[in-house]
Amino acid sequence: MSADTAVAGPTSSSWLNLVERWFRELTDKALRRGVFHSVPDLIASIEEYLDAHNEDPRPYVWTATAESILAKVARGRITLEKVS
Repeated sequence: MSADTAVAGPTSSSWLNLVERWFRELTDKALRRGVFHSVPDLIASIEEYLDAHNEDPRPYVWTATAESILAKVARGRITLEKVS
């Protein structure tokens, strides 16, 4: 990627994994085995899940330190240089 290329979103896939996990939880807890006779019924079920899920929100807590992330990047660069 060139230096003048604009990045519209995160440059790694970890955020996407979190999004997929959240939708899996929605599916497992609110939608799977559900019977929805109309789109409004489906929407109501999703909104009920959202209301219950948001009653006790838990923020994401980042556990990695900047040092550990930078060390991982350095290891990745060394490995990439070996195969290039």
